[in-house]
Amino acid sequence: MAVSLAESKLNAQEDYDPMVIDEFRKTNAVLDSLPFDDAVSPTGGGTLDYGYRRLVTQPTAATRAYNTEYTPQNVTTEKKSVTLAVMGGSFEVDRVLAKLGPAASSNVALNITQKVKAASAKFNDELINGDTAVDSNGFDGLDKALTGSATEYLPLSNGVSTGYINWTDFDTDQRMAFKALDLLDEWLSTLDGSPTIIVANTRALARVRAIARRSGQYVKDPVDGLVGANGRPIERETYGGVLLVDAGNKPGTNNPVIPIATRDTDGGGAGGNITGLTDIYAYRAALDGFHGVSTVGGQLVQTWLPDFSTAGAVKKGEVELGPVGCALKATKAASVLRNIKVQ
Repeated sequence: MAVSLAESKLNAQEDYDPMVIDEFRKTNAVLDSLPFDDAVSPTGGGTLDYGYRRLVTQPTAATRAYNTEYTPQNVTTEKKSVTLAVMGGSFEVDRVLAKLGPAASSNVALNITQKVKAASAKFNDELINGDTAVDSNGFDGLDKALTGSATEYLPLSNGVSTGYINWTDFDTDQRMAFKALDLLDEWLSTLDGSPTIIVANTRALARVRAIARRSGQYVKDPVDGLVGANGRPIERETYGGVLLVDAGNKPGTNNPVIPIATRDTDGGGAGGNITGLTDIYAYRAALDGFHGVSTVGGQLVQTWLPDFSTAGAVKKGEVELGPVGCALKATKAASVLRNIKVQ
């Protein structure tokens, strides 16, 4: 059974948890877009591992002459597994300072909100850049899964001799904008169905937004049940029905989750190193595509508030997301567009 982040509110164990879950939904459209397969049971000697088979090749079909057999063809799969990870943080508050000011802006509420933002940023970082060879406590992300796959769109492998796509100036060269629109649609067509979401950093997303506006397919819609601090509905951007989402920055830094880098894009040719390059990701969120994984019961978020009812001047609070992981069931359910020059 799949459970979304919104549905996990129904399984919250503390009165405070649903409010924290809403904060995760407000700050992280990536997390909010994923269905979570709550299939992992660590009880009774179980583990936190989720095993699955990733579809690598596509099935074929053909006609046949009467009284003859079809030529057998089997799809190819790879055995994969993910160990669920937990992420979050703790904070400490003095019992006297906890009482100062309005409850909505107290030290406890402030720290809860900030820990939600940090945990949300950490999830995005793991989803894109996660590599268990680097951090054994995390899980493998899309960058690692898509490197070398059929849906890694490299300009050099698709007729672009320089090895990168220049999206730096759509105003001076209007043809560049329409070429970018064609490329965006061509890239999205590499998926095995309609994409759910496009994930990019701030600069790349501004370029995609500009493309969407020029095509007349840029839309902002409110999200049912989510209201911001100013009382207005939280809005999400879409291009042709596909969510446009900023991956944000890594927790505790101003470094984007999806970096802007310098690369030699033409494979050692005369072009040299090119600055200002980044990548854009897209995926189809579904249990047969790309989805999250959680433990049985579907409780994705937990909070522990400081307990000021017992002795001790300084008390600890915590926010935790997990145990969670991600599974890419089909290689063509996600794709990455490499080497886009945005600055």
